[in-house]
Amino acid sequence: MNLFWFFLLLFLYLGVFSVGSSNNVSSRPAVVNIGAIFTFDSTIGKVAKLAIEEAVKDVNSNFSVLHGTKLFVKMRNSNCSGFDGMVQALQFMETDIVAIIGPQSSVVAHIISHVANELQVPLLSFAATDPTLSSLQFPFFVRTTRSDLYQMSAVAQIVDHYGWKEVIAIFIDDDYGRNGMSALDDKLAERRCRISYKLGIPPGPGATRGDIMDLLVNVAQLESRVIVLHVNPDSGLMILSVAHYLQMMGDGFVWIATDWLSSLLDSALPLPSETMDTLQGVLVLRQHTPDSDRKRTFFSKWNKLTGGSLGLHSYGLYAYDSVWLVAHALDAFFNQGGIISFSNDSRIKSVEKGGSLHLEAMSIFDDGPLLLKNVLQSTFLGLTGPIKFDSERSLVLPAYDIINVLGTGFRRIGYWCNYSGLSTVPPEMLYSKPPNRSSANQQLYSVIWPGETLSKPRGWVFPNNGKQLRIGVPIRVSYREFVSQVQGTDNMFKGFCIDVFIAAVNLLPYAVPYRFIPFGDGQKNPSYNELVYSVATGVFDAAVGDIAIVTNRTKVVDFSQPYAASGLVVVAPFKKLNSSAWAFLRPFTARMWVVTAASFLVIGIVVWILEHRINDEFRGPPKKQLITILWFSISTLFFAHRENTVSTLGRLVLIIWLFVVLIINSSYTASLTSILTVQHLSSPIKGIESLKNSDEPIGYQVGSFAEHYLSEELGISKSRLIPLGSPQAYAQALQLGPKKAGGVAAVVDERLYVEVFLSSQCKFRVIGQEFTKSGWGFAFPRDSPLAVDMSTALLQLSENGDLQRIYDKWLRQSSCTLESTELESDRLHLKSFWGLFLICGIACFIALFIYFLQILNKLRRADPTPCVSTSPGNSRSRQLRRFLSLIDEKKDPSNSGSKRKKIVRSFSDNDKDDKLGRNPEKKQTEMTNRSEINSNN
Repeated sequence: MNLFWFFLLLFLYLGVFSVGSSNNVSSRPAVVNIGAIFTFDSTIGKVAKLAIEEAVKDVNSNFSVLHGTKLFVKMRNSNCSGFDGMVQALQFMETDIVAIIGPQSSVVAHIISHVANELQVPLLSFAATDPTLSSLQFPFFVRTTRSDLYQMSAVAQIVDHYGWKEVIAIFIDDDYGRNGMSALDDKLAERRCRISYKLGIPPGPGATRGDIMDLLVNVAQLESRVIVLHVNPDSGLMILSVAHYLQMMGDGFVWIATDWLSSLLDSALPLPSETMDTLQGVLVLRQHTPDSDRKRTFFSKWNKLTGGSLGLHSYGLYAYDSVWLVAHALDAFFNQGGIISFSNDSRIKSVEKGGSLHLEAMSIFDDGPLLLKNVLQSTFLGLTGPIKFDSERSLVLPAYDIINVLGTGFRRIGYWCNYSGLSTVPPEMLYSKPPNRSSANQQLYSVIWPGETLSKPRGWVFPNNGKQLRIGVPIRVSYREFVSQVQGTDNMFKGFCIDVFIAAVNLLPYAVPYRFIPFGDGQKNPSYNELVYSVATGVFDAAVGDIAIVTNRTKVVDFSQPYAASGLVVVAPFKKLNSSAWAFLRPFTARMWVVTAASFLVIGIVVWILEHRINDEFRGPPKKQLITILWFSISTLFFAHRENTVSTLGRLVLIIWLFVVLIINSSYTASLTSILTVQHLSSPIKGIESLKNSDEPIGYQVGSFAEHYLSEELGISKSRLIPLGSPQAYAQALQLGPKKAGGVAAVVDERLYVEVFLSSQCKFRVIGQEFTKSGWGFAFPRDSPLAVDMSTALLQLSENGDLQRIYDKWLRQSSCTLESTELESDRLHLKSFWGLFLICGIACFIALFIYFLQILNKLRRADPTPCVSTSPGNSRSRQLRRFLSLIDEKKDPSNSGSKRKKIVRSFSDNDKDDKLGRNPEKKQTEMTNRSEINSNN
């Protein structure tokens, strides 16, 4: 009976399942129409047409995808025309099309996307790369290829990788070209690079060879030699042909072509030899598609279909995967109960009313949003790799091959992927590792550049239009050794800075046309900040002179490598210190003398306390003991103390103190020797800190950055700052001093100026240390390539010794003999020895602490004496007197017998000495010793 029910239930289950399955299959239409719009005879279209046809065949032959439903594709030729594309799309809407594959043109995609939005038909473009085709504006537009946003990121990183800062962009003047250049501009700006010149050419057949030649002639006269070519294949080949004719494909030029050229190379190789000659050395980007068995199988099948007459490029692969994407989305669509049905649009009827366009034939795909959702959620492995969309509706894992055209073909020099940048390793091998975008990890293989050279092109030259660099030079009225205008001329200068600049320019591997332009009125030194800002605003192309490299200037211009080190120093008057009768007191400060004297007294008292009970040499009348304390402490200064220490604690304190005395004695001797034998100079100003804390006036050079530093960085009031215009003004103001009108306590200026000033002014000296570190350099506009080359030239000047020779020529003319003197060195302060005093003090404290613990222990164990009064006051007084008496009384020796034996042994030794004639005073000594023994007992 149970077996009967089991078979009955099984029969019912299978029957219901079979009915459900048949209903699901029966709900699917036999045929689904999809459309395809592209240009049939274009480089992309020729391959895409055949790829789409093969994809439809493969889908229809695979029952597991649509379960018997067949795809039927209707193709239309847009002829790269936005109008034709719109007409073809409108015609599709009359034939129940559920999806459109294409178009390949970004211009056509912009127009058709409006139709797709209105009629709710997903538009899957395998070649429209315009990054402005946004899903927000066109929700039914789905890009099944890579956006130019990623391609331009790759171009920008290549430019930055080779150290170029400016590029020239040649682009097709339509949505594809303009928006691609806009993306490139943004990506270059992220890396502090820029497009220096944009050159648009008309789309279609509008540009003739003569027009292209005129445009490239202008390009040849520009500074940059890095050219990015973002056009279509026809115009691109013409541009490269004209460039080859104008010898712009030779040494020094860099040509970077976007993926239009890789599509041409992949589909049409081998190209004619004259065409390949125009492409030598060009860098090309190609959308990366990972190698796989399925891809290799399809390539083999493709070669059989075309007989090798038509190659397969990445856009053809994306067209093939787009058909499969529609198939997978339709399968999910039908599984979710989607029905292919269309309804008329009431808005179209209102527009058509009274017209003759017959727009009523067009209808809205009712479940278009559901199909679009399934398209975006589809995930499968295609010929181009994983097909999956991210949150921004872009294909995941964008990557590009970077290829170099050479000979009759090309070779791959590396990859770019959005995951880790440039590498020589395929991107799919990097996805399993953490992303690494460090500069050291960005690598490419070597490139054969235009002109068949392996040397990386510099990327720029001076414009070939007769333009000279306008170089601003300050007209100095002081310190003319550095920069000075030749009298009777307008643009001739001489000096240390000028000679360095000319020597560096002569080392450059190319000619630099330039002319000097004076800056300033010639009455006073000009503001160097204004000179630097003139370079930043384009008034000058560079600035040459004694220009300090400081923070606020580096924010607006680029500087070369410093060619002279400099920094702010303090210059002040000085006086010579002669030896006097009291010179022996100068090594120590007053506080050091007081503390040292007090330490001697404290050590004497501590040793007396520790030795008083057990050492006879520290006992006796109070007057004698006071003299003993003073004599013992002072004699330790010369290590000549005669009193022996017998206690362990006393010896410990004395050892540490003698070490301290050794250090103090040595330091005092060295300092006093220096004072008495070396000529010393003294100044009331000790350095920038003492100058800052005072309220005295400070001088600075007109035009120098010292004013800004003193007021803004150090917070010194501007009312204290006195501008000085010449070395003579320096000397006069310093001689007047801070108390007189026009005088200053010190002058703050850069070290190089100060060295020149002190070479003829022997009454002043540099006080303290250099308190800023900077240098002089040549100023250039931001990101100027000349700044890098000049820095290299300056380093070469420094290495070969020419820089030092130029320095000696202009700045080694000293008429003031510098005496071998030095400013007064700091006296010995307490802060230099407080550690020693601290160690000694701790030792004294520990010794006294242990000593008093011993006394207290002895007091506690002593037998209490009878007392008359038991009041607390009398008890404390009695204990204090007992404590003091224990300290003062001589220790009751428990080993007096041994001590007596020692004395007796001493007597016997004396007897022996007497017998030998070495102790003529034996009797007197013996009597004295005996009397001491009797008194002690």
